[in-house]
Amino acid sequence: MKHLFLFTLLLVAGSLTAQNINWMSMEEALAAQEKTPKKIFMDVYTTWCGPCKLLDKNTFSDQQVAAYINANYYPVKFDAEGKEEITYNDFTYTNPNYVEGKRGRNSQHLLAHALKITGYPSLVFFEEDGTLIQAIPGYKTPQQIEIFLKMIATNDYKNITTATAWQEYQDNFKGTFK
Repeated sequence: MKHLFLFTLLLVAGSLTAQNINWMSMEEALAAQEKTPKKIFMDVYTTWCGPCKLLDKNTFSDQQVAAYINANYYPVKFDAEGKEEITYNDFTYTNPNYVEGKRGRNSQHLLAHALKITGYPSLVFFEEDGTLIQAIPGYKTPQQIEIFLKMIATNDYKNITTATAWQEYQDNFKGTFK
């Protein structure tokens, strides 16, 4: 009985410290920026994409990743083949060729096209005023995503203007995500 109580206590304590990313739409993030400026982190995914599902399962569920993203960004989930209307930079983006109920691949949303997204998943970063910083394609582990999250949140990326500077930054970066 004592062991069951300790196990239950540990389980409850673990669930109290668990943190999820507070995903929002792009519209919500842009509105939040108007009140409290903060960079936007966008996960561009599709429903059929295996690496996108792994990113959710292995990276975005990581407590250190979730805590860092929530503290430093407005996190946006964006289905690159979805039908959501998004107004960005005074233009409303849609997916005019979207086919309702289609299984597998659908047409690409015009915002994904405008962001030059060519692969999924892609991680897209925006400035506090909504200006695009960069899209980074591909699956990333918690340890691999950390350098990008921190480099952009701290504005270190503004000082990295050459391949040599990027290599030096990577060589000197001391990650803390386990």
